[in-house]
Amino acid sequence: MHIEIWSDVVCPWCFIGKRRLERALAAAGVTDAVIAHRAFQLDPSATTEGRHTVDVLAAKYGLDEAGVKQMMGQVTEVAASEGLDYQLLDGTSGNTVLAHRLLLWAQVQGRAQELLEILYSAYFENAQPVFTLDELLPFVTAAGLDASAARVAMESGAYTAEVESDAELAREFGANGVPFFVFDRKFGISGAQPFEVFVETIHKAAEAAE
Repeated sequence: MHIEIWSDVVCPWCFIGKRRLERALAAAGVTDAVIAHRAFQLDPSATTEGRHTVDVLAAKYGLDEAGVKQMMGQVTEVAASEGLDYQLLDGTSGNTVLAHRLLLWAQVQGRAQELLEILYSAYFENAQPVFTLDELLPFVTAAGLDASAARVAMESGAYTAEVESDAELAREFGANGVPFFVFDRKFGISGAQPFEVFVETIHKAAEAAE
């Protein structure tokens, strides 16, 4: 089973969706799924200089600080139900293109999912920024990858075109948000749907493959 996941490293629902997919695969007894990261930037116009997320969301949704905190609290509760300890109030927002390029580079090394897990945890559970190369390289090392090779690749501009092509492919599939899951290019899940939806879709994909 081949599963493509369009996500952004600053999307709280993407980490939740990742956990639900993992639980569903285990429940369905699927141990040989090949998972591919697909890049999707929620805000390609953002700068690499992190801004306080509370301020960014307040401006985006026209909310006051209390409204943003309420919204974040609801997401935090859902994340907690998946065993995740979100610290959203302390986070910053910024441009994620470099993180996506690194993830696509790591995918060639067979370590994209390990790096993505580390980036999610760092960003959502420890409120660490993940936007500049100096911020990202320690996570590359933590994922068991060569930070020096990663720096060379990123400074060369590698995987810039792939980030753009992933976004275009998402549009072709009709996705305008993340997370977005595609199973064997036949079945899709838009959003961090309930666990049961993932299990049902996995079974459908497995039956179609047979």
